[in-house]
Amino acid sequence: MTPTLPQASDILAALGQAVFAWDIASDAIVWGEQVAGIFPGIPAERLATGAEFAKLIEPAQTLRTAALAQTSAVHGADGTPYRVEYGVRMSASDPVIWVEETGRWFAGPDGRPTRAIGSVRINNERHARDEELAKLARLDPLTGELNRSHLLAALAEAIEETSRFRSTAAFMLVGIDHLARVNDAFGFDVADAVILDVAKRIRTRLRGGDVLGRFSGNKFGLILKNCTVDDMNVAAERFLIGIRDEVVPTKSGPVSVTASIGAVSLPRYARNTDEAVNRAHETLDAAKRRRSGSFAAWRPDAARDAQRRVNIRVTDEIVTALNERRIKLAYEPVVSASSRERAFHECLVRMDQGDGQVLLAPDIVPVAERLGLIRLVDHRVLELVVAELAAAPGICLSLNISPDTTMDPDWWAGIESLMLAHPGVAERLIVEITETVAIQDIDDVRGFVTRLKNFGSRIAIDDFGAGYTSFRNLRKLGVDIVKIDGAFVQNITRSADDRAFVQTLVDLARRLDIKTVAEWVQDEEAASMLREWGCDYIQGRLIGLASAERPWGVADSVLPAAS
Repeated sequence: MTPTLPQASDILAALGQAVFAWDIASDAIVWGEQVAGIFPGIPAERLATGAEFAKLIEPAQTLRTAALAQTSAVHGADGTPYRVEYGVRMSASDPVIWVEETGRWFAGPDGRPTRAIGSVRINNERHARDEELAKLARLDPLTGELNRSHLLAALAEAIEETSRFRSTAAFMLVGIDHLARVNDAFGFDVADAVILDVAKRIRTRLRGGDVLGRFSGNKFGLILKNCTVDDMNVAAERFLIGIRDEVVPTKSGPVSVTASIGAVSLPRYARNTDEAVNRAHETLDAAKRRRSGSFAAWRPDAARDAQRRVNIRVTDEIVTALNERRIKLAYEPVVSASSRERAFHECLVRMDQGDGQVLLAPDIVPVAERLGLIRLVDHRVLELVVAELAAAPGICLSLNISPDTTMDPDWWAGIESLMLAHPGVAERLIVEITETVAIQDIDDVRGFVTRLKNFGSRIAIDDFGAGYTSFRNLRKLGVDIVKIDGAFVQNITRSADDRAFVQTLVDLARRLDIKTVAEWVQDEEAASMLREWGCDYIQGRLIGLASAERPWGVADSVLPAAS
């Protein structure tokens, strides 16, 4: 059976479409009869001209004319296609009808639009779907608050507004305290429940116009509009109380939660997003260091700013020295306490400043550790030490590495490569770690010691006696040498307590078959005591302080290049 083609008007009505012709010169619009189904309840006179129809359009009345202006007349007599989406409603109390308009406009002799024909169709479902997708792109999926990128965009806008309108605002970072412990104790789903509950508590305590977003895993960002410094303090206390006063109910039971807050006043102390975020982060860290559940606001600090300038300068100096191969070694002898024969040399880092001045290890290491550069320094020292050992087969050297380096995969890759490239070097290398490192995680440190000993190297615990390492842990770690902290050794001729302490350490180490080195030995009287107690090695002023001169006489020119 051959189908009957319906009237065009019936097809348009079934598709929810209406056609129109718009004479732009006179502004008159003629609609097809289907328009009543598209715009129910809107009087015909409100649709009769472009100007009247534009008054019903949102979000901007100029959307239709702008759509024509944004296309160029390149299609000649066939007209120029255009497309635009907009909402239509009679009054604020009416629901918005979202429509899609497609059509073609035709130009006059001057190239400007003179008339247009097209159709409109209801687009409510698609618009709602697009809005939902746009919303999801803006929001954090767990909390439903702004995600980080849109939070930062809102922050930039807020800072710009404060400058333009001479107003004040505040940016806060709220960090949930000890969330990692909740993860470990109860699992990520419970931690997520805590995050969601904290977000709700903050949200209920915000004013209209304030902005909340999830900054990172355990942190929220808040933008408080029209907020003075005094207001900021009051608001922070309101948030802290709201978070801590009630436990969070979870499937694993109630969880007690606190949060800490760091804040900065806008635009007084932060004129861009980077400044605002960095300073809020800085004060959040300060609040957490003070105690959990506290608040700190950013304030100018001349000493802090001066230290930062120093940090920047020193960072540049260290990196430049590394790149220019101005990191050097000094060698401090360690000798047998009984025979005074050379046992090994401790390699200490030096930095040639290029102007004849040299920075010593105490000037370099703490700064490099604080600025996150110590692993680079340790790697260069390793290269230099291995090069010395390879060039002088009769020597034995020790080097110090920082806590950060012990678990650094790049350092391990470096030492493995160097040991393979220079057979026979590992057996003459001693790696010194501090007692602080040894007590951090016995199992991790034991793995570190085992890997080094598998190369054939020895391990020494430096500054022993200053911390709380037990001899039982020393046995468990399998270290070869303990270096007794010079702070105790230097006073053994004058202090009965230090004499007893050092003698006890030497005796216990000997029972465990661990060699001992006494640091900071000043005179023959102290050296004699140590020898009588059974100390194996001594170093210090009596034996000779660190020197850049190599006692074994290998010139720089014959050292193999470090990889």
